[in-house]
Amino acid sequence: MDAPGFTASLVAGGVAGASVDLILFPLDTIKTRLQSPQGFNKAGGFRGIYAGVPSTAIGSFPNAAMFFLTYEYVKYLLHTDSASHFRPVKHMLAASAGEVIPFSLVQFPLWESLKALWSWRRGHMVDSWQSAVCGAFAGGFAAAVTTPLDVAKTRIMLAKAGSSTAVGSVLSAMHAVWRSQGLAGLFAGVFPRMAAISMGGFIFLGAYDQTRSLLLEVGRKSP
Repeated sequence: MDAPGFTASLVAGGVAGASVDLILFPLDTIKTRLQSPQGFNKAGGFRGIYAGVPSTAIGSFPNAAMFFLTYEYVKYLLHTDSASHFRPVKHMLAASAGEVIPFSLVQFPLWESLKALWSWRRGHMVDSWQSAVCGAFAGGFAAAVTTPLDVAKTRIMLAKAGSSTAVGSVLSAMHAVWRSQGLAGLFAGVFPRMAAISMGGFIFLGAYDQTRSLLLEVGRKSP
């Protein structure tokens, strides 16, 4: 990838990050309250679900921009003509370089694999809306399998300072949820999380591909 390609990734990533936060921030607030040990209503219910949206969107622009710049750059560095079975590993390494969280390690290799499969079946590269659909499926699947980790993280964040939960690890928090609430507790809020992240994947990755394609097209037409 040349320098203009990296610039397009940087800008497109920022636009995608701000777009998804502006649209889906309220659903994430609802999901967090559903996972609260206080219960949904005591945690705030539907009150103030739009509070903090502008600052979050502004903050997400540079974060998403740097993530996609790193993601595309690492993919470029790891470019290989090896067999296709190596590609998911390359995408996992690129995603982990951009953001070291289990969710990204599931979502991005799956997104790239779905795009590659769809491209192969159609005989040409997928369009931006098709990339968005792949992003929705990848995001929903990643959201489902990582929900227990998200529940544990939420419990730690909401725990009283100095409590065993607040100072414990993610694994210990998951174990505590399992003992008190079982499987249902570990997957609390899974459907709102899947819905939000599926829509987020559609918007985030679709907006990224569309914006990047437009910027690259403008760059090619510029003298």
